[in-house]
Amino acid sequence: MASVDVLNDSGSSAGSIDLDDAMFGVEPNVSVMHQVVVAQLAAHRKGTASTKTRAEVRGGGRKPWRQKGTGNARQGSIRAPHWRGGGVAHGPKPRSYAQRTPKKMKRLALASALSDRLADNKLIVLSEWNFDTASTKAAKAALTALGATGRILVVLTRDDELAARSMRNLPEVTLLHAGQVTTYDVLVNDFIIYTRDSLPGAAPAVAASGDDS
Repeated sequence: MASVDVLNDSGSSAGSIDLDDAMFGVEPNVSVMHQVVVAQLAAHRKGTASTKTRAEVRGGGRKPWRQKGTGNARQGSIRAPHWRGGGVAHGPKPRSYAQRTPKKMKRLALASALSDRLADNKLIVLSEWNFDTASTKAAKAALTALGATGRILVVLTRDDELAARSMRNLPEVTLLHAGQVTTYDVLVNDFIIYTRDSLPGAAPAVAASGDDS
């Protein structure tokens, strides 16, 4: 079972914690992660693109000229697709792009992404967020002390209201609750920050040496 140091918001060690091998100790499956991410992004598509067929375009009820004798090609309506202002052949219609993804595949993809971040030392576990009041300045200082750079995913519990208010205006930070984290969220961010309480499947914490005086 892998373990990781638990830090406080000043960047100092506050013990260690064992991680669930089912979430943080799997061999990353790239193909499954790709399939799950594609399905997730497809589900976000609105699917509202729409064009009119020749039956939906206004006008065109009269035959433009008689069938024979004019020298022109026969035409039945000026709203046929090859006419300017006519309907669109095989154009898009409103549809759902959602793909059915098995739950086991979603779990494997998320575990693969988290295991990859842990292997790259991009996973940070915090004891707790200590904010006396909502402060963006204090939030930036805490992230700097933790060594988190680039795009940062911060996973909070429902009780971390001050932390959420402190970091919600930071453009590089994405805030999610523990049950909202998806494979895409993990892969698109450079650092993942959990608290001890928001960490999925964590074993009880181990006290740091010298703390049990």
